Amino acid sequence: MPVTGSLICFRAPLARPAESPKAAWTFVALPRDASAKLPSRAPVSVAGMLNGVAFRATLQPDGQGSHWLKVGRKLREQAGAAPGDAVALEFAPVAEEPEPTVPSDLRKALASAAPKTRAAWTDITPLARRDWVQWVTSAKLAETRARRVAAACDMLAKGKRRPCCFDRSGMYGKGLKGPTPKTSA
Repeated sequence: MPVTGSLICFRAPLARPAESPKAAWTFVALPRDASAKLPSRAPVSVAGMLNGVAFRATLQPDGQGSHWLKVGRKLREQAGAAPGDAVALEFAPVAEEPEPTVPSDLRKALASAAPKTRAAWTDITPLARRDWVQWVTSAKLAETRARRVAAACDMLAKGKRRPCCFDRSGMYGKGLKGPTPKTSA
């Protein structure tokens, strides 16, 4: 996939999330200077290498002005890395954002929505669709999520291209944060 911008390179520790210490996935918190080279404080899709192994992923904002990278078990094993190891990362933002995975409740609502709603969804960019998905999935309660699904369809039908007042970086609402590294006992 074509990339845009300069290559960002650094070494950082691979950590297990304290919130899910038995999780198969690990993560790397980007150093602030590396994150500052990205085009946005919001989610940014990148392509690059982790310990020489190619990957594509979307870096997530940590709500503190930086980003973090989720490293799945398969990539971690291919890279020959274990939690606690320092890994070498080099990547650049992709030229085109990939399509987001649309959760089933939103997908069903869009499928049964008015043609104007479906046309608006198709017309917006993958990045805008990702914002709608993130807004819906960030709801903590099932009732809130259901209201957001309905509101998304209504707003799209009225021509809104992005959810209102949604802070993609987590910097202002503090509702978004990255995982916390598990410390040794």
